[in-house]
Amino acid sequence: MDHLRRRVVGASLAALPLAIAGSRGAHAADATTLKISHQFPGATGDTGDFRDRLCHRFGDEVTRRTNGALKFQVYPNSSLMKTNAQFGAMRKGALDLSLFPVSYAGGEVPEVNIGLMPALVPSYDIGSQWKTADVGKLFTKVLNDKGIVIVSWIWQAGGVASRSKPLVTPADAKGMKVRGGSREMDMMLKDAGAAVISLPSNEIYAAMQTGAMDAAMTSSTSLISFRLEELAKNLTTGRGRAYWFMLEPLLMSKDVFDKLPKAQQDAIMAVGAEMEAFALQGARADDQAVAKVYEKAGAKVHDLDDATLKQWQALARPAWKDYASRSETCAKLLAGAEKLIS
Repeated sequence: MDHLRRRVVGASLAALPLAIAGSRGAHAADATTLKISHQFPGATGDTGDFRDRLCHRFGDEVTRRTNGALKFQVYPNSSLMKTNAQFGAMRKGALDLSLFPVSYAGGEVPEVNIGLMPALVPSYDIGSQWKTADVGKLFTKVLNDKGIVIVSWIWQAGGVASRSKPLVTPADAKGMKVRGGSREMDMMLKDAGAAVISLPSNEIYAAMQTGAMDAAMTSSTSLISFRLEELAKNLTTGRGRAYWFMLEPLLMSKDVFDKLPKAQQDAIMAVGAEMEAFALQGARADDQAVAKVYEKAGAKVHDLDDATLKQWQALARPAWKDYASRSETCAKLLAGAEKLIS
């Protein structure tokens, strides 16, 4: 009997390491991998598009703080899904996160066009105030109600790359085929006499290359990352002064976010807030770097002066009024934004 017991106990002890290994494997399998999609080129290490680098930094830090319970896979270049499909996919819970220019979703949610309203955000200092101001609180609620959580607030100044004549003043736009980036930006360009082209920034190169587009307004980072200096003969920068400021936040599906434990939610939001300083540094650096990139390629570089900026601001106001007329919420968002520049 004792001999039999020793055999049973021995067999149980021999199996114990396998049971422990199996338990560890089950624990590892419990890790959740979230997908981050964006339209911008992939970066390498500490070089390249800061928006891709931000996504990787964000994912690595959240993974660290959650002890590996949350992991992230970043898909640049719209390699996971097409650019314009990303917002709707997050609303449905079919995509976890995206670093997304909010105005691209203006056809789906008109209120988000406040994120690229011509001349409404004149500086990074003003943009950084949105998050805690009335306009930012209401904007956060609007997106939450549509199934989207803002993880990181990211603003980027922009300029104009043109394949022929420079586009500096409103008078220069007459007769040109121009990409503005939002409904209201396009309205302003039409009032200046331009024909407008609507497409995501990752499609600008092909449109300029074929001659379907004469000039494109986009962020300084995109002006660099999409290699538009290969086609452009003129650049109007956003350094110093700009009427083109785009809100390109890191967004998350509320459906996915709400299913996570609170500790993981807290880690995501804390790291997201910390990434905002990195984004601001990257955006400002690219505002300066873009001029050097284009000068090296042989393009002529132009900057806005105060008088020219005022011309664009005056031209933009009908677009503001049109936006405010679209809904009561749009009117409240615009009023909140105007408080910051009054």
